Amino acid sequence: MCRIHRYGAVAGASVADTPGAAGSPMRSVERAFDVLGVLEEGRVPLRLSEVARRAGLHVATTQRLLNVLIARGYAVREDAGYQVGPGVLTAAHAFLVGSRLGQAGLPVLQQLAATTGLAVSLFIPVGDARVQIARVEGRNPLRYLLPVGEKLPLHLGAGKSLLPWLPEAEREAVIATVCPFVTAAGVRVGEAEFREELRAVRDRGYAISVGERVADVCGVSAPIQGGHGLAGGITAVARVHELDADDHVRIGAELLRAAGAIATRLP
Repeated sequence: MCRIHRYGAVAGASVADTPGAAGSPMRSVERAFDVLGVLEEGRVPLRLSEVARRAGLHVATTQRLLNVLIARGYAVREDAGYQVGPGVLTAAHAFLVGSRLGQAGLPVLQQLAATTGLAVSLFIPVGDARVQIARVEGRNPLRYLLPVGEKLPLHLGAGKSLLPWLPEAEREAVIATVCPFVTAAGVRVGEAEFREELRAVRDRGYAISVGERVADVCGVSAPIQGGHGLAGGITAVARVHELDADDHVRIGAELLRAAGAIATRLP
């Protein structure tokens, strides 16, 4: 599976760890992040052999990298295995506090939630996914929890508002990986259909999703184009029965204005 590295170029899976291969500081850093990524995606404690298998590394190499991550607080070892450590919270907090996008976006999100009455959120592309960095509830809070920091796919829901504006190589890698796929509502989407949907998103400037990631939830999303290109996106979500096609258009226009307002506040 191809992994998309942002903010950077498309890269393949991590370099295979072969016995006797010449090491380098850069490869060690890459491998450490591969191991951390395995722990992050695992969501449950993983045995050493499973971490090594998923990272594509030898067990001895994996053990050395885990020892370093544990010493820095980015991993912990429990009876059931290894998992992400509390050090990642410190790094995440530093990002949230210092993020210019978050600072610029929060007051706009608050105004957007008040105007539309919907739950709205701000997210950024990270690798082959998007990560929510801020959220403001509407008048009728949704019953499902989508916490800040949650990693979500680019081909479902609000991710479609980012995908058309990614560099071609990154976009093609995502399409090749996910198609065909089935939405939460049970709709099968082939590559041709998905490409047509992405063209429609680019033409109108915002994405519409109905029952894609969560069966009874719909959303409208728009990209934020900063001075250096795609900076992130915003989305407004509701229950499917609460919005019709006319609402999608109205909310889309609101989101485009909000995205533009955020963009003007960015350096």
